Amino acid sequence: MFSLREVLGAVQSYGRAHQFISHHRLWKWIIIPGIIYCLLFVTGIYFVWDYSGVFIDYVLNLLTLKTWIEELQNSWVNFLFLLVGLAVRMVFLLMYFSFFKYLFLIIGSPLFAYLSEKTEAIMQNKDFPFSFSQLLQDVVRGVRLSFRNLLYQTVFMLIIAILAFIPILGWLTPLIALFVECYYFGFSMMDYSFERRRWTMQQSITYIGQHKGMAIGNGLVFYLGMFIPVIGWILAPCYAVIAATIHLQQQKLPDVR
Repeated sequence: MFSLREVLGAVQSYGRAHQFISHHRLWKWIIIPGIIYCLLFVTGIYFVWDYSGVFIDYVLNLLTLKTWIEELQNSWVNFLFLLVGLAVRMVFLLMYFSFFKYLFLIIGSPLFAYLSEKTEAIMQNKDFPFSFSQLLQDVVRGVRLSFRNLLYQTVFMLIIAILAFIPILGWLTPLIALFVECYYFGFSMMDYSFERRRWTMQQSITYIGQHKGMAIGNGLVFYLGMFIPVIGWILAPCYAVIAATIHLQQQKLPDVR
């Protein structure tokens, strides 16, 4: 389970992130990568939605369900399987968000690590000396964590995709998948702060496991932002890492030396 209070705290940090970005004029670090993210994201959605429909037809034909539905000519059965098909497509979209998100996290890891560090430096009113070797370590850590989370999340999403074909239960799968997505995305955004404090990956995993609400809240606003065409797609990724950094800075996490 997770704490609703922690979820709300993580959600509210996005408002503070917007004020922070505006006050310190960080827009150039938000807009340019956001536009790149947006273009790639839209292209992927088109192909996923198209091919998910092909997959649904293939499964229905394989199980001879499509012929049975057509012969039955029952409007309620047609409506039921229409909802099942929609649920399956939504799960495929969420799976696409997962894989695309991790690809973008891996490619954009240097930028996210820099944004997180710059945010904390401004909040603490001190400079973190630039170190290429340290930046490289942060990037490697981010990539490792992304692959680790991708593996775990893929297992969960495959199970959810199978459950999506079960009537009634399948209707709940998009919501379950959304919470899984939010958790792992928020985890990735928060880990930049943990890395800067020299936490091990196991320490990060333990902390997030104890504060699931923080990760879910951060990821939830990101995904809600993805429902706002263009503007949300551009702003959501970098807003998420800054919001996570601000929220964790207020938790006064200890350094590990």
